[in-house]
This record gives sequence, structure tokens and C-alpha cells, in this order.
Amino acid sequence: MKNEKKGFWREAIRVTKENDPAARTALEVLLTYPGVKALAAHKISHWLWRHDLKLLARMHSQFWRFWTQIEIHPGAEIENGVFIDHGSGLVIGETAVVERNVKLYHGVTLGGTGKDKGKRHPTVRQGALISAHSQLLGPIEIGENSKVGAGAVVVIDVPADVTVVGVPARVVRINGKKDVEKIMTLEELREASYHSSHL
Repeated sequence: MKNEKKGFWREAIRVTKENDPAARTALEVLLTYPGVKALAAHKISHWLWRHDLKLLARMHSQFWRFWTQIEIHPGAEIENGVFIDHGSGLVIGETAVVERNVKLYHGVTLGGTGKDKGKRHPTVRQGALISAHSQLLGPIEIGENSKVGAGAVVVIDVPADVTVVGVPARVVRINGKKDVEKIMTLEELREASYHSSHL
């Protein structure tokens, strides 16, 4: 656990300085960034949760929710190297999974729909960027290096290396390019997948 902690702090400082030009020093990052504090507190809450101290884990996470305005359920699995910018109003649900180098902005929800059992929150793969006030709902997967635009509502899986925007979220770029034919084909596949899984 000691190496994991050391790795967490090093990664937290690295991703913050890489992603926020306002972050000048490691000390400033440690003292003034609520995303770093929330993720550090989550390490403790998650440890308590895994060791069947569920009530204590929930109490600990709620204490840090009060101080950071970021709500992370103790059951969520979050790797080192995640960047939370600003963070106010950000919510991460119990069965969410967030991989390395993911960027999450304020107002984002990784939530459930209320209909699913078991795995009911999103999985966000490595390098994805989730913009401000996006709502990702249900046991969906956001692919590696994909981007979700501000205010988007995502209820269908997002493939790797695409950009989605809107309500409901639609693909607008693949590998950074606006290839209309490929986008339409991909959207048809996403729609078919959604409808077949909700019959």
C-alpha cells in the first residue's frame, strides 16, 4: 500500500501540472486542488469499503464530499493518474470504473439509470476526456481516448477514439476527423446495439 500511495501522489501532481497551466508547484497542487484531495480521500474510503467497513467508508466519503463538493462512492474503482479539474458537483457512482489518464470536469455524473442491477455505472477507459456537466448513465463503456462534449447525455457505449456531443450524445468525430460516412455507419451500429440490449 505504501508504494501505491507514493505512486498516487506522484501521478496526481504529474497529471495536474500537465493538464492545468495554472498549476505552478507541487505544493500548490497538494494544498489547493479539490480533485486531488477527493481522489486521495477516495483511496481510504475504497480501502474501508473493500475491508467490509461499509458504514465507515460511506461516512468518510461523505465528509470529503462536504469539503470538496465531489461525491465519489467508496465502491468506485479509480486508478492513479486521473485528473479532476474544478470538480464541483462531480458524482461517481458505486460500480463506476475510471482508468488512468482520464480527465473529468465539473458537474460530470457517472451515474446509474435506476433500472440496472449489479454493474450499473459507467466504465471510462484510459485517456478519455469527459467535459463539464456531461451525464454518463448506466453500465456503458466510454472507449480509450474518446471525448464526451460538455452537457452531453450518454446512454450508449462510446467506441475508442471518437468524439460525442449532444442529447442524446451522437458521434461527430472519429480520430479527430469529420468523416460523415463512417460516422453514420457507427451511429447506426450504436443505435442497433442499444435497441437490442433494451428489448
